[in-house]
Amino acid sequence: MKIENYSFGRIIIDGRTYTSDLIIAGEEVFPNWWRKQGHHLQPEDLMTVIEKKPDVLVIGTGAHGIMSVPEETIKFLEENGIEVIYQPTGQAVEAFNQITDRKKAAAFHLTC
Repeated sequence: MKIENYSFGRIIIDGRTYTSDLIIAGEEVFPNWWRKQGHHLQPEDLMTVIEKKPDVLVIGTGAHGIMSVPEETIKFLEENGIEVIYQPTGQAVEAFNQITDRKKAAAFHLTC
């Protein structure tokens, strides 16, 4: 799965355009991803990812990095054997596309 383009509020994955936050897990895109507390990522917001058991999760924290990734969320993911990379979404998209040798997932906040 390749992300072809990202700009504020818009992402193109394998030729399809999405305009809402989303999760990529396995070979599936889960659009319209909502978090319990908006800009504060919590473990329960990532259950779709946990079920797919990736080696690494790339988190896009928004165009300006507004979404926080608390230490307890990182710890939860690591306890489930998932490496965590979190960056503003533009950088996270680049990181996601560069991972080719491990099972990966992504959670992207497209605005803020």
